[in-house]
Amino acid sequence: MDMRLLDAVVCPKCCGKLEYDKNHHQLICHDDKLVYNIDDGIPVLLESKAVEIQEERA
Repeated sequence: MDMRLLDAVVCPKCCGKLEYDKNHHQLICHDDKLVYNIDDGIPVLLESKAVEIQEERA
């Protein structure tokens, strides 16, 4: 993932900053608790394709 691109992209739902998860090649919006996949180096920033972050239960 080009880090310059990361500075330019925002969450399509809330326009907030996205965090790059290097290990899973995903972009994370902590405000909306959504994960956006990166396919072949291209962020898939479609809210309909995002996956909700599930909170771990103890």
